[in-house]
Formats: sequence, C-alpha cells, structure tokens
Amino acid sequence: MNRSELVDAISQRSGVASSDVDASLKGLFEVVAGVVAKGDEKITIPGFISFEQTDRAARTGRNPQTGETLQVPASKAVKISAGSKLKAIAAGKEEAP
Repeated sequence: MNRSELVDAISQRSGVASSDVDASLKGLFEVVAGVVAKGDEKITIPGFISFEQTDRAARTGRNPQTGETLQVPASKAVKISAGSKLKAIAAGKEEAP
C-alpha cells in the first residue's frame, strides 16, 4: 500500500477528507522525524508502534569483493518496534479491526 492508498483508506474509514488525512500524515512524519533527530525521546503509541534513535558502535567490516578489512564508523539509526497488539494481529491471535 502506498501513501495515496493509505490516505484514501483512512479517509473512507474515518469520514475525514483526504486532504485532511494527508496533512495529518505529513504532520505525524514531521513530529516523529523531529523527535528521532533529537534522540532524547522515544515516541510510543501503545499497542501499535514506537520510534527511537539508537547508536551503532564502530566496528570492523569487510569488503565482500576484495576481502579487505575496513573500519565502519559509529553512527545513528532509527529503531521502529511493533506494539503488542499489532504483533498479535500479525500473528493471527487477534482479529484485525
């Protein structure tokens, strides 16, 4: 499902105009991106999903073509975790809404 299909599906289920749903999704992305970029907070929607910034330690890697070892520097990443309710629905233990 792409963004426009998601916007249409939410619009049909909620009765909210597609333009308002699209603006809300844009706002959600901006807020999540801002909080994750700061890295000092975790966003959690209980039972559904959580977003947080994580640190990746520096490590030694290997070039797969040459076999040469190289140093991979430390970096930041995003961790996205499914909530318990979403996991149960995906596993077929609960009915999808």
